[in-house]
Amino acid sequence: MSLSGIFARIVALIGAVMVVLRRLQGGAHEPALGGAPAIPAAKPQGALPTLKMPTARGWTTGQTPVAAPGLKVNAFAAGLKHPRWIHALPNGDVLVAEALTQAGPIKTAFDYAMFSTMKRAAAVGDSPNRITLLRDADGDGVAEIRETFLEGLNQPFGMALLGDTFYVGNTDGVVAFPYAAGASRITAPGRKLTTFKPGGHWTRSLLASPDGSKLFVGVGSLTNIADDGMDVEEGRAAIYELDLASGASRVFAGGLRNPVGLAWEPHTGALWTVVNERDGLGDETPPDYLTSVRDGGFYGWPYCYWGQTVDDRVPQDAAAVAKAVTPDYALGGHTASLGLCWLPAGTLPGFPDGMAIGQHGSWNRSTLSGYRVVFVPFVDGRPAGPPRDILTGFLAPDERASYGRPVGVTIGPDGSVLVADDVGDVIWRVTGEGQS
Repeated sequence: MSLSGIFARIVALIGAVMVVLRRLQGGAHEPALGGAPAIPAAKPQGALPTLKMPTARGWTTGQTPVAAPGLKVNAFAAGLKHPRWIHALPNGDVLVAEALTQAGPIKTAFDYAMFSTMKRAAAVGDSPNRITLLRDADGDGVAEIRETFLEGLNQPFGMALLGDTFYVGNTDGVVAFPYAAGASRITAPGRKLTTFKPGGHWTRSLLASPDGSKLFVGVGSLTNIADDGMDVEEGRAAIYELDLASGASRVFAGGLRNPVGLAWEPHTGALWTVVNERDGLGDETPPDYLTSVRDGGFYGWPYCYWGQTVDDRVPQDAAAVAKAVTPDYALGGHTASLGLCWLPAGTLPGFPDGMAIGQHGSWNRSTLSGYRVVFVPFVDGRPAGPPRDILTGFLAPDERASYGRPVGVTIGPDGSVLVADDVGDVIWRVTGEGQS
C-alpha cells in the first residue's frame, strides 16, 4: 500500500472517532431545506473537522443508480475518465468535459489528510483535460460513436455554442474556438477571452444569455473561508458577465463561495445558480442552496451565510454583512450541489416545471448527504415544495463506498435527462418507464 493509502486509512480512523464524538455532542438534525430552513447553531470544528468520504468503488456490470418510480435509467456512455459536465449540440451530438481536481501545494498535515482522502475517493489525480464527443447514431439511447472533440485543455468544465464559435470554461479562463456544424473534432487554436485564477474551487461553468450576446461564468473561491486572506480571493467567489462583442467582463454577483450550475428560469427570465457553502460548522450548518441571482447582489461569503448569520471565524466587514442577500432555497448541508438544469413540465413523466440538481455528495458531516439527483418544483418562477428524487443509489447503504457521484445535468437531444457521474465514469440517461 502506498504512503498516501496508509495515511488515508489513519485519517479515516481519526475521522471516524470525530464523527462519533460529534454525534454524541450534537445529535442528528433534520435536513435544512426550503425557503425557511431550520439551520442549527454553528459549532466550529477547529483543527479536526469532520472528515468522512466514501471510497470510490464504481459500478459492477449491470448495476445502475435507482430511478424514481415511473422513471428508468440506462448508461448512455461508459468507460469515460472523470466526466464532469455535459453539453448537447444542435445536431444531436453530446459533449462531455472530462477533468479532475489536481493536487495543490501541501503545506500542513491537514492538507495531506485531505489529499489522501480525496485520492481514495477518486476526487484528485491527473486530469484528462479533454472534451469527448458522443453520438447515438441509431437512436437506441446508447452512444456508439465516441471521438476526442478537443484536447490539451486546462481543467475544462463549462461549454457553450453560439453560432460558429464554441466556448470552453477552462479553470484559468474562457477560450473561444471556431466550430463548423457537425464537426466531430476541433483542431484550430483557441482564443482566450478572460483570465481567472486557477486552483481551489476550479470549475468554470458557462451559460449563454438568451439573446446570445453574453456568457455568464461561475468562479469559486480559493479556500473555505478566505483562510489565506482576501487578497488571494480577489475576483473569486462570483458570477461574471462576459460581453462577447466588446470582450469586457464584470462581476455580476459576488459573495458566492462556489457557484457551479447556472440556469435560466424561463417564465421570469431570472438567472439561477446552486452554491456550495462553507465547511467546518456542523452537519447542517450552513446549507448549500439554490438561488436566483440579482445583478449586483452580494450573498455573504465569507463574512456570513443565509442572510446575516455571521461566521465568527472570519474577520468581519459589517457593511458587507448588512447588504447580504438571503438565498431562495436551502438544499441541505454539504450536499455539494453542482449540476443545475431547468426541466419544463413533462420532461420526465409526473414532474412539473422545476430544476434538476446533481448533488455530488458530502465529506464534512457525520452522516453523508447528497449523492443523488434531485428535482425542485417551481410555480410562478419560484421554488414551490420539497425536493423530489430523480436518481439515488450512488452510495452504499453503509456509506463506506460510492458507486458513483453525480455532477452535471442536462436535457439530451432526444428529450431525456443526462447525468454525468465522475466516479462511475458514466453518463446516465433518464427517461419515463414507457419511453424508448
